[in-house]
Amino acid sequence: MDPIRYISTRGAQTPLSFKDAVMTGLARDGGLLIPDRIPSIVDDLDDWKQLDYPELALAIIRLFADDIPEPRLRELITDTYATFAHPDVAPVRAVGPLHVLELFHGPTLAFKDIALQFLGRLFEEILEERNSRLNILAATSGDTGSAAIAGIRGQQRIHIFVMHPRGRISPLQERQMTSVLDDNVFNLAVDGSFDDCQLLMKTLFNDLPFKDAHALGTVNSVNWARVLSQIVYYVYATLRVMETTGAPGVQFAVPTGNFGDILAGWYAKQMGLPIRRLVLATNENDILARFFNTGVYAKGAVVATINPSMDIQVASNFERWLYYKVGQDPHIMARLMTRFAMEGRLDIPLDPCGHLDTEIVAGASDTKHTLATIRHFQEKHGYLLDPHTAAGVFVAQQFNEREEPMICLATAHPAKFPDAILEATEQDLAHHPMLDALETLPTRCDTLANSAATVKDYVAAHAL
Repeated sequence: MDPIRYISTRGAQTPLSFKDAVMTGLARDGGLLIPDRIPSIVDDLDDWKQLDYPELALAIIRLFADDIPEPRLRELITDTYATFAHPDVAPVRAVGPLHVLELFHGPTLAFKDIALQFLGRLFEEILEERNSRLNILAATSGDTGSAAIAGIRGQQRIHIFVMHPRGRISPLQERQMTSVLDDNVFNLAVDGSFDDCQLLMKTLFNDLPFKDAHALGTVNSVNWARVLSQIVYYVYATLRVMETTGAPGVQFAVPTGNFGDILAGWYAKQMGLPIRRLVLATNENDILARFFNTGVYAKGAVVATINPSMDIQVASNFERWLYYKVGQDPHIMARLMTRFAMEGRLDIPLDPCGHLDTEIVAGASDTKHTLATIRHFQEKHGYLLDPHTAAGVFVAQQFNEREEPMICLATAHPAKFPDAILEATEQDLAHHPMLDALETLPTRCDTLANSAATVKDYVAAHAL
């Protein structure tokens, strides 16, 4: 079979190999890179049941990364997950009526570590092979920044510039990033929202002469390697829960703002994983929940909440899913995204039964219900949820009427959000030694205006 190549959702990018797709990040035509076909894993699932997490990751990732020799890919993956505190990497726990997939056992206590520890090693491998350099520009609503920095810090061939919305992420999330003082790490507090940071990033990437001159790359979930790494834990959790329950399939509930995490589950389902459906959960910034219930994707003002990583109105990975929804027609995609950029809105018609997609259902949790969910699970089950996971659990319970087990993604350690935990439980329960130690560390961060020209000048002045 021919190797998988990576094409753009907007159709004007020359097909790329896996390594070139990793280094390109955002397609040169402004679209997102996707594989030109989705391989089936149906015939492999029985053989994969006994694999540990790194072995399963190798089995899945090698389907998409055919230009890295398998022995070397195995080494990269083994090194990646040796940094995780739990021997299972992503353990699944039965909690009351649900199963919780814990994705927070990596170096920065967030699910982003699972992909970014691998991506950092991929970058290092490819740059060494090509004797090249890279300047990474990233936008974060909380956890991506610290996870990316943890995967990149100290590397000689990479400088990383991480933009976060000033004052709109949790103090601990900010300190996790700004306490890293390595010479190749630059933290930028931007006067604006996460959506503003994301737009700045895309603006600089779409300036192709600037991108080429400074070898820009990205660790945000627009990079296909991020989504690919996340497919693994859907397969891992599904096989574990089916084995322990005897169920023929599962459901997943996913708290999301940028659509990358749930998109990985959607790809896993297309590959043949027996996922009955995916439950999308948002907070008050509910553009995605509204879209899947009405077919209208329309921007609103970003509201600051207790789950800041979901405080997003423009989901960067949404374009990948939409590409398949419009029949994989890049011309339709280009028109839709141009219209959305101009008007802040696009419409997709519902089917005759009033559904947009039978594979994804959606709901939202506000601060009141999120706090109540944290309190309830702590009191009844002795299990502490972070506010993002709690939003997913609240929405999951609205859709948990089917026989298939419901697996809820736990995206961050609760200790990263002590104020929300204290408000919910009236107890000081949210601690982790690594986070407690941050209080005494020095920090470094530059504040920038919400201006593409300002960010461009800063990157140019500090790039490799």
